[in-house]
Amino acid sequence: MTFPVVKGSGYVLVHTPDMILHNGTTQTSEKIVNPDSDYLKKVPEHLRSFEDVVSYPANQTYIGNMTPEQLSGYKMPWYDKKVEGADRFGKYGEIMPQDEFIGLLKIVDVFDLVKLNKEFTSMVKEKLENHPLISDEMVAKLKDGDEMDEIKKAIDELHAEPIYNENELIGCVKRAHEIDINLNAHTIYENLVVKASGALAFLNLLNKNDIDPETVDYVIECSEEACGDMNQRGGGNFAKAIAETVGCVNATGSDTRGFCAAPTHTLIEAAALVKSGVYDNVVIVAGGATAKLGMNGKDHVKKDMPILEDTLGGFAVLVSKNDGVNPILRTDLVGRHTVGTGSSPQAVITSLITAPLDRGDLKITDIDKYSVEMQNPDITKPAGAGDVPTANYKMIGALGVKRKDLDRKELPNFVKEHGMPGWAPTQGHIPSGVPYIGFARDAMLDDEIKRAMIVGKGSLFLGRMTNLFDGVSIVIEKNDGKMDDGKGVSEEEVKSLVGEAMKEFASHLLND
Repeated sequence: MTFPVVKGSGYVLVHTPDMILHNGTTQTSEKIVNPDSDYLKKVPEHLRSFEDVVSYPANQTYIGNMTPEQLSGYKMPWYDKKVEGADRFGKYGEIMPQDEFIGLLKIVDVFDLVKLNKEFTSMVKEKLENHPLISDEMVAKLKDGDEMDEIKKAIDELHAEPIYNENELIGCVKRAHEIDINLNAHTIYENLVVKASGALAFLNLLNKNDIDPETVDYVIECSEEACGDMNQRGGGNFAKAIAETVGCVNATGSDTRGFCAAPTHTLIEAAALVKSGVYDNVVIVAGGATAKLGMNGKDHVKKDMPILEDTLGGFAVLVSKNDGVNPILRTDLVGRHTVGTGSSPQAVITSLITAPLDRGDLKITDIDKYSVEMQNPDITKPAGAGDVPTANYKMIGALGVKRKDLDRKELPNFVKEHGMPGWAPTQGHIPSGVPYIGFARDAMLDDEIKRAMIVGKGSLFLGRMTNLFDGVSIVIEKNDGKMDDGKGVSEEEVKSLVGEAMKEFASHLLND
């Protein structure tokens, strides 16, 4: 059995300035605790335009128009820098404006819970008709729109969640049940955002890599939201809902949840399913989280910065059978933070980094690039959280010095050579290792690097069920073109063995 490969990826961002104020947890909590706060009054003054979001260096990196190495050439902070000639469409995906995304919310809604007024519907329908990935069949689901009186009545009398665009009320999301808190309008809104942004990432995966959706066998969704009703709060299934939207008619699927570590868990699960022969083509996908919009907004406003957490994130990755070309997922080199690992930094790094490397007789320096928590430091540093990726690289390098994999004087260079600046939005699960998969695949296909390690970490204690946190990792390696990993018998060897057995059997018959 050969190792599975990473056959393609898709990455999307969605600019959602109005959702910051109306759906981000920091802002909605402030409205409850301190509705007249100066912060809430200042939020509109600190919102970026779509053009600013597109030209932002970290965002251009996320969709593949810039490499992490090119991003590191920009002096921090980045928010006051612009990429000249920046395009909303990138090598791996796209940045979608809010109005188009609201239209997509309506398109993915199969229970008629999203109501958009006629004027907005007419405008956004024309925009989406010109979108390269939105089909005529999808656009037709927008219909003609609804009357504003009906929308306002649903909000005022039936607890619908308002939808704003350019600070104007243009629609709502209705609740799906009168008393079920899991189907209230706010939760349905969050879940439709996950579905729509996940579907957009999936469409970009298919388009950018010329993949036939009918060849996808299984889909695993790994965002941080959970859909269900009062009898099964996290029952799911985002995966199959997204697969339906993008035309994967031969796929089934399920959801995996593990806070920020879920994408790497899912990558390992997909690799295992393909390696075992259960499925040939497995897609892992995740949509964005409205709750985390403007999460550090207070610190950004306090420092007179734009609110940088103004985009939803999404990604999709295809894992397939070994084709002798694409990078392989080393399922024998998987790291894991176990229940008994402990929480000290050294114990965590040992379990996630050095334990799998030891199994492969590799040194820390044998991994060309480590993709850890790729949080954008432009966002986290003003909030007091520091430069998260750099902190991780320093810990990995320090452990390398302790193991004598590198000399102490090589430590500063280790961070530069084996690390990268963070460029992912603080969407929880989105930065956790996976943003580099597209770059890693390209670098290996171009013979620039041989190995990368994808590392995901998660804060399980947030669920109040355990004080533990979590982490897993897996090594991606350049494909050497060999279609067998030495653990099985090739087809030719089987034929040879059968032939020898037949000769021996015939010899016995003749002797008898």
